[in-house]
Amino acid sequence: MRLVIARCSVDYAGRLTAHLPPAPRLILVKADGSVSVHADDRAYKPLNWMSPPCTLKEGEEDGITVWTVVNKSGEKLIITMEEILHDSSHELGVDPGLIKDGVEAHLQELLADRMETLGEGWTLIRREYPTAIGPVDILGRDAEGTTVAVEIKRRGEIDGVEQLTRYLELLNRDPRLAPVRGVFAAQEIKPQARVLATDRGIDCVVLDYDALRGIEDDKLRLF
Repeated sequence: MRLVIARCSVDYAGRLTAHLPPAPRLILVKADGSVSVHADDRAYKPLNWMSPPCTLKEGEEDGITVWTVVNKSGEKLIITMEEILHDSSHELGVDPGLIKDGVEAHLQELLADRMETLGEGWTLIRREYPTAIGPVDILGRDAEGTTVAVEIKRRGEIDGVEQLTRYLELLNRDPRLAPVRGVFAAQEIKPQARVLATDRGIDCVVLDYDALRGIEDDKLRLF
């Protein structure tokens, strides 16, 4: 990964046009070829970006460094560096991927085993249902036979709703599954996450971990 901090302006030319006036910004160039421009706010969201596959060409115009990033559609991201404050590269290696904590993993196991916790007549299709951007925690069907994608978090925040939204966009492209609706399940759901989920038609379910463990204990008890 290459990290560049520079006072720069950014111009995007494609289906739309956009311009960012000169200001100090962070530019990330990742091993997959993606380039993203960040300000010191907005959490993880970039101001502008170019997704792979794309090519990066570094040049100069009137003594000023100019990066031109072009994707396969011919769209361009032009970054004009007025002053480079930092430029470093780091080898991160292969990422092992997200490993859920013990509570989230156990919640997934419990819910998959007891789908009726989410609604009477619900059935399991598969745990860790694979998609191109990662596995959906639980894929099931409700009592009406509608496919349901369930994302499980210990603490439900906006990024979890965004993650489930991306899964739903992919799953609804599959005619064997569509229509697919979403359920955001967590031990605690932040108000902002609940508002966003409701706005996107995603149901929210607050889980009682201790009660679910009790259900599991009852199932295993013979007398």
